[in-house]
Amino acid sequence: MITIGIITRNVNGWATTQLSRAIIERGYQPFPMNYRSLYTEIGSFGYKVYSDKVNLIEKLSALIVRPLGRLSFEQAFFRMDTLHLLENAGIPVINSPKAIEIAINKHRSLALLASHGIKVPYTVVTENINEAVERLDYRKGVVVKPLFGSKGLGSTLIKDKDFAWRIYADLKFMKHVLYIQEFMEHGGRDIRAFVVGDRVVAAMFRERPGSWKTNISRGAKPIPCKPEPEVEELAIKASKILGCDIAGVDILDIKGEKYVIEVNSQPGWKGIQSVTKVDIAKKIIDYVVKEKIKR
Repeated sequence: MITIGIITRNVNGWATTQLSRAIIERGYQPFPMNYRSLYTEIGSFGYKVYSDKVNLIEKLSALIVRPLGRLSFEQAFFRMDTLHLLENAGIPVINSPKAIEIAINKHRSLALLASHGIKVPYTVVTENINEAVERLDYRKGVVVKPLFGSKGLGSTLIKDKDFAWRIYADLKFMKHVLYIQEFMEHGGRDIRAFVVGDRVVAAMFRERPGSWKTNISRGAKPIPCKPEPEVEELAIKASKILGCDIAGVDILDIKGEKYVIEVNSQPGWKGIQSVTKVDIAKKIIDYVVKEKIKR
């Protein structure tokens, strides 16, 4: 029996229940588990990874990773190390821990995308306040973001250089790295493309007129979208550059030029599912079984 694990913060969450349903409907066995249930035994036998006394290396045919959430560094290292150990033991992990580590780091992921010719906003990453203040045009607006974060939380739009200096000084005092982007006027609308393997299986516009944040979690409205071939190719390329099998790719269309803002390696799809007839959970499970599980 094929058993597909789902590692998550909430085994009763919407995405987890959708995946479990799709697994059952395809005739397989779901095994949802909480991150807090994990533990590792290490000894002369090597190592074993458990969830509530279940040996995952023996149990799982594959493992789907849902968001890790806000963590201490120790928690982050432990959870990511555990995913690496499972992958090293021959369990297909989707997305791979390496891809998650790259995508979750805005600095590294944006630099990789840009180095492969993908248009991204002009960005400065530094611990030097003077460099942060001098290298961007504050008359057009500057967006300050956390280096690690999601859902638009903690991102701030600044249009005053003196105020920016104060914000940067406070962030530096708290030992944060400054991650700063030019503001790109988009009229409160962007595109989220949901990539599974080599396909964009669904897409939506995210609209929030009067606001520069277009996250569904912050109040943006999902609108059906049939993406242009250029958007599909861009989303797939961005996902592959970061090593993601499954990804939510956020794209801005600025006067016909397409910019990738971010690649989410553990995307939710409740919003996009509400505006498409495609069963996204089934697309994910079909891909995992066909492409990742050796039989």
